[in-house]
Amino acid sequence: MTDRAALAAAGVAAGIAAGIAAGGVAGWVLGWGARVLLGRLRRGARVPGFWCEAGVAVVWAAVVAGWVAGLLPAQWVPALLGLGWLAVAAGAVDVVHRRLPDALTLPALPVALLLLLPVGPGGVLTGAAGALVAAACHAGLHLLDRRAIGAGDVKLAAPLGAVLAAVSWPALVLAAVLAALLTGLAAVAGFATGRLARGAALPHGPSMLAATWLVTAWLAAAGAAGSGGAG
Repeated sequence: MTDRAALAAAGVAAGIAAGIAAGGVAGWVLGWGARVLLGRLRRGARVPGFWCEAGVAVVWAAVVAGWVAGLLPAQWVPALLGLGWLAVAAGAVDVVHRRLPDALTLPALPVALLLLLPVGPGGVLTGAAGALVAAACHAGLHLLDRRAIGAGDVKLAAPLGAVLAAVSWPALVLAAVLAALLTGLAAVAGFATGRLARGAALPHGPSMLAATWLVTAWLAAAGAAGSGGAG
């Protein structure tokens, strides 16, 4: 490796390290804000100390580092950061309190469409259509089995469907399958460890959130995410 190549590699490494630090610090601050916000909701949701801070910090550090390293296109960074914050905040409440607050799920749709603006007008329009499709599908599942899919999951499906459809329409199916697998694995683990009684309800929201973030990040990094919603 020549001196110039070594310097370039060192510069890239320094940039990634700086991105991790900046994303981690910003994520920690906004994670703290999420925990405070949850505690002040009308039906307050107390989350164990530093769950939100650590979770958002890790996700944001990963997104910013991926962008600095050239792995994530810049137009998808806002959506991934927003999804990361929502995944930690809403997922923590669903795990601890077995509910998804309207104060998080309802504003999430307009915010998601706003964060899709860098993708292009087509991405926003496709996202709006995806929100309708995802919410309608989950509403149908809710009517069939209210224990498996709660009303909060139906509301959450709208913003998640918006981002996934903007990535590509098949991403909606891929995320739904992955979410079902994650919930199934969590159930098996719960039964095996005795932490979950047979027949007990298991929150599906965290799996929906994790699957949406993973699918979006993967397809964006792979270059398979739509530009302007044409995916």
